[in-house]
Amino acid sequence: MADEQLNPIFEIIRIYNKDISLETPNSPRVFREEWKPESKIDLDVKNEEVDTEHHVYDITLRITVTTKTADDKVAFLCEVNQSALVHIENFSEQQLAHALNATVPGILFPYVRENISSLVTKAGFPPFVLQPLNFDAIYMQRQQAQAAQSAKPEAAGEESK
Repeated sequence: MADEQLNPIFEIIRIYNKDISLETPNSPRVFREEWKPESKIDLDVKNEEVDTEHHVYDITLRITVTTKTADDKVAFLCEVNQSALVHIENFSEQQLAHALNATVPGILFPYVRENISSLVTKAGFPPFVLQPLNFDAIYMQRQQAQAAQSAKPEAAGEESK
């Protein structure tokens, strides 16, 4: 029994769409313009422990794609919040943070990608395919940025002494 408590547990309970939206504010005019789009992609990961007794987390990967025409008109704005309920137990704090912010978002990404592609195509636009993302690298960059941000007030305080 004690050995079972030490074994790490990672179990996906459910993957689901939390929120999906598509806006095409300049339709149908945008379809008559030359199609030379510029896209901006924003992403965010949020997580919450929804059952502390059973170590169940709700993790949401949000990706927003804003695509504008050459004359800076919004062609479409598509946002997908893809979520997973995950049972994660017997992980170190560092392992848990990595699972919540890199592993699970990496699992959710293909679902987001398919939803965005499908919505954009159904809205009458050419196919839009999100390029693969390295969530491990994104997580590490965010960790480094947070560490640098945390170090700044200390360094500023030391300089003023």
